[in-house]
Amino acid sequence: MEQKRNFREPRAKAYDSEVINISRVTKVTKGGRNFRFSAVVAVGDRKGNVGLATGKANEVPDAIKKAESLAAKSMVKISLVENRTIPHDATGVAGGSKVLIKPAKRGTGVKAGGPVRAVLELAGVKDILSKSLGSNTKINIAKATLEALKSQRTIEEIAKLRGKSVEEI
Repeated sequence: MEQKRNFREPRAKAYDSEVINISRVTKVTKGGRNFRFSAVVAVGDRKGNVGLATGKANEVPDAIKKAESLAAKSMVKISLVENRTIPHDATGVAGGSKVLIKPAKRGTGVKAGGPVRAVLELAGVKDILSKSLGSNTKINIAKATLEALKSQRTIEEIAKLRGKSVEEI
């Protein structure tokens, strides 16, 4: 017989998450200033799925929780080669930020810093080189990294799009 799940008990987390940025935002009204918190969170399963989202709430933990649930809903699958690196070079752009990512040899590790490292590690990339160009806004750098990862295509995917075999390419 099936066991019923108690919905009051928290579920086991299916994804790892990392807080990229927390900032205090202010809304000035006639009655004064209203302070809230904005959190940018990346989630991933370290197997090729990664998501990014922002959440706003009156308290920091609530903002983080909201961002985590939104990021889990907006996860994307990325292409990995040998479950460790990306198929080719790519540049992602978001706002004034640009992120360049390049595949690397086995054993190189994740050569990236800050938000780029967080997104790449949660995506499951183990060997990669990166360079962030332009603006250093954390949310835009994270978004640019995600854009660069989304643009990745394996040889098999390209061959299928062109209607050819892998050997022809």
